[in-house]
Amino acid sequence: MTYTSARDRLIVALDMPTLEAARSLVHSLDDTVSFYKVGLELLFVGGLQFAQELRHMRKRVFLDMKLLDIGNTVERAVSNAADLGVNFLTVHGTDVKTMHAAVTGRGDRPMKLLAVTVLTNLTTEDLKQQGSAMTPAQLVLHRAKLAYETGFDGVIASGQEAEAIRAATAPDFLIVTPGIRLAGGGADDQARIMTPDRAISAGADYLVIGRPITEASEPKMMADTFIRHIKEARHGMVK
Repeated sequence: MTYTSARDRLIVALDMPTLEAARSLVHSLDDTVSFYKVGLELLFVGGLQFAQELRHMRKRVFLDMKLLDIGNTVERAVSNAADLGVNFLTVHGTDVKTMHAAVTGRGDRPMKLLAVTVLTNLTTEDLKQQGSAMTPAQLVLHRAKLAYETGFDGVIASGQEAEAIRAATAPDFLIVTPGIRLAGGGADDQARIMTPDRAISAGADYLVIGRPITEASEPKMMADTFIRHIKEARHGMVK
């Protein structure tokens, strides 16, 4: 991988209601953070244009669109996203048709495709309501294998499933992990959380962190704290 420093493994989720709030946070974090996630909250207030702003600032951009539609629509949407020059794009990893369409739409452009396995706020009971008899861990692994076999670059998955995904795929298959909290931190609306140290040790490549940083009284200091945890975990892995 090109980006291997602890700093480059932290993705700050700009899950904020306004562009003004997002811009203010990016400004306050300055050079501490190099990678940002732009998702649905910002999409309807100019999020795509803001993603371009971030690229002009030499930041890396994770466009978290969680695409799911018929193949033709997914293919064209992914092609348009690749033209924006973003680094990561999410597609729901529910079936091979959808993922094949995404791979076709991306073509030979460098944007990484990540399959959303099971959202980190979902429990076994939630999956039962969706008609699945699998546990979150079982369904995550099933979808991760589909994504790997279909030619996706990686998955979005909880740190609790990272070790099993790594064993079932390949060393360079990306595992991007949300639901990260420091020890003793609140879970908010997340159901499957993990500390940064444990997630990295389990095999996660990137950590997506939102509210623990964006709602902190000193966001830059909190970002530095997470980067330190990532660095220490990575250092422990190579001993």
